[in-house]
Amino acid sequence: MSRLRSTNGESGGGASNLLAGKVAVVTGAAQGIGFAVAARFVAEGARVVLGDLDAAKVADAAAALGGDEAARGVACDVTSGDDVRRLIDSAVDAFGTVDVMVNNAGITRDATMRKMSEDQFDQVIDVHLKGVWHGTRAAAAHMRERKTGSIINLSSISGKVGLAGQTNYSAAKAGIVGLSKAAAKEVAYLGVRINCIQPGLIRTAMTEAMPERIWDQKMSEIPMGRAGEPDEIAGVATFLASDLSSYMTGTVLEVTGGRYM
Repeated sequence: MSRLRSTNGESGGGASNLLAGKVAVVTGAAQGIGFAVAARFVAEGARVVLGDLDAAKVADAAAALGGDEAARGVACDVTSGDDVRRLIDSAVDAFGTVDVMVNNAGITRDATMRKMSEDQFDQVIDVHLKGVWHGTRAAAAHMRERKTGSIINLSSISGKVGLAGQTNYSAAKAGIVGLSKAAAKEVAYLGVRINCIQPGLIRTAMTEAMPERIWDQKMSEIPMGRAGEPDEIAGVATFLASDLSSYMTGTVLEVTGGRYM
């Protein structure tokens, strides 16, 4: 089956300044979904601090989005609470505040449970689940003082259904949902909203490296008949970051083309 993108049902459209005046932080933003989210936010009028483990790549990504006036790149290891707090502080120092936090950074270490090492399990849990906890905690601490803010945590359809070969990833992504709902209950009265996005098969460098048979099997499960694009996740993130979703917290939005509905 061809991996060329269908021309039917594509997302896109011009920016509408939904995020004018807002400041956002996006982790895992040097490439893929994180970069697409940062790019859409800038297009919608936000100023963005991009965090990523790769200092050189995240600096280049920020430069591609307009440089210091619109975007800054900061090296950040999301498994380190100190690093994540510094990332938030960098946004405050550069742009005065943080209105939106997108916890997107992630890795995969796929293997069957029998073959998976304890280190492979720990790495994925640390980056995804602990990383989201650090990001949610640090952002909420800033936002609660201002009585406003939107935190968006990237889960996965794997966290809903559990996928073979991903006991670590599925556990982490399911945990992100529980974490987000619990945290949302803690800070809702302070005006801080916390929501999740669960992407399905999204066309990125990581997914396109799959063997053809695995790609085709996943495609066969999608009623819309195509993979999603990173900008389609970015569109949902923009909605959750904006005032259009002002009465939503603790929600989980599936962006899957109907897969596993």
